[in-house]
Amino acid sequence: MGLRPRVSYRLCKGRRGPGARVRRFFVNDDARVFLRHRVPVVNDVLSFLVAGSVTPPVLDSVDAWWRQHLELTRRYSVPADLALAGGFRADRLGYAFASGYHAALRSLFPRLPADRPTALCATEPMGGHPSAIQTRLASVGSKWKLTGEKSFVTLGTRAELLLVVASEGQDPQGRNRLRLVVVDAKRAGVHVTALPELPFVPEVPHAEVKFEDVLVSPDEVLPGDGYVRYLKPFRTVEDCHVHLALLGWLLQVARRSGWPEPVREELLALVILMRGLSLADPEDATTHLALGGALELARQALERCEPLWTSVDASTRERWARDRRLLGVAGKVRAKRLEVARARIASGPTGPSSTD
Repeated sequence: MGLRPRVSYRLCKGRRGPGARVRRFFVNDDARVFLRHRVPVVNDVLSFLVAGSVTPPVLDSVDAWWRQHLELTRRYSVPADLALAGGFRADRLGYAFASGYHAALRSLFPRLPADRPTALCATEPMGGHPSAIQTRLASVGSKWKLTGEKSFVTLGTRAELLLVVASEGQDPQGRNRLRLVVVDAKRAGVHVTALPELPFVPEVPHAEVKFEDVLVSPDEVLPGDGYVRYLKPFRTVEDCHVHLALLGWLLQVARRSGWPEPVREELLALVILMRGLSLADPEDATTHLALGGALELARQALERCEPLWTSVDASTRERWARDRRLLGVAGKVRAKRLEVARARIASGPTGPSSTD
């Protein structure tokens, strides 16, 4: 049987009049936390998006972006709101993406220090699938040793902490047993090499990282399966937060360029939709279904905005024409995730879906 709303009453004095009875509905303790804390927070960031200054500071380097992002973390503790605010204050899509990416890491790894830029190291020369991971984590006495190579690490040259996906061997079925390791980027044996700029969002640096017998303490090896608990859900978490940052940036462009109010309101509605998904279980098939729909709505909104770019300043318009290719990255992965979710829903009770 489903949960029935529980009604609670309290007496209020003051503006509502002495003895006034206020009726509030709570379904459970989580709902109470949401109503008391989440709602004010979302209105705070919504106010920032609709009334904040539409003149972003000039961000002439990734260091300038990080200083601004770090400043925003002091105001916005919810990663989704940090992504929105970071996007809104970015002067280009590349730095909006960087804020969304880093906010996604904060969402999945909330105990990481907020003042240290972090990068996820997963992709290797053979790809990013769990079976392609060859970086090794081996036990050496009371410690561990990390050896291997990551071929494409976003924000790799700026990161101070690296979240490394590594294999500790194979299970009885011959599948990689993956773990996630937190490593200081300056530790002995860690070698970071900058990669050439991409043809889109060139401001966002990428790197190749090699690990040569890097010593790791036991408390730097995170608990749980590195794929199921971290790498797999990150794909969904990243989609939510990067698109929130995109929407924040678009709202700034829309307000600054005088786009029609209905367009801005539609973007704001998409913010609420995507923010809600960012708080949902990233492993659940129903989340993947809803996210597939939300991404399609966002795509359609961008398509309708296309004629409005003529009103945007030349520099922003030219960067958008160059950088919009970013939105198509990982399109096949998203399509596969949606296909699997549909099949999972059709086959029975909802729950985590697998894309293996």
